[in-house]
Amino acid sequence: MIAVLVTSVAAFAASAAWYGVFGPVWARLSPAGAAAAPSPWRMGAEFARTVVLVTAFALLARAVGVDGVPGALGLALAVWAGFPAVILAGSVLHERVPVRLAALHAGDWLVKIAVVAVLLGVWR
Repeated sequence: MIAVLVTSVAAFAASAAWYGVFGPVWARLSPAGAAAAPSPWRMGAEFARTVVLVTAFALLARAVGVDGVPGALGLALAVWAGFPAVILAGSVLHERVPVRLAALHAGDWLVKIAVVAVLLGVWR
């Protein structure tokens, strides 16, 4: 439980840093990115989403027998390619989301899942 909480905080911080760096790009590509600072309830909801991600990743890693950082990073790459990257590609194909916007979010997901993998890999 402690590992999930610590990893969730780190992944949340990594994602916040990602959008801190790429915020101007996001603001040009999306009205949501141009909005003022997120409200406290949105921040709380985003942290809850991160906890769900970390919990699911921890359970999946345990279920498939992944131990250590290298195995966790391999799993992270597979999870990223199989889920957020595919979903974001679908948003480009079917909802006309700009490729650069989808790529921006895909990069955030890759960084976030890599942070999760490294920290949970070290923890195990």
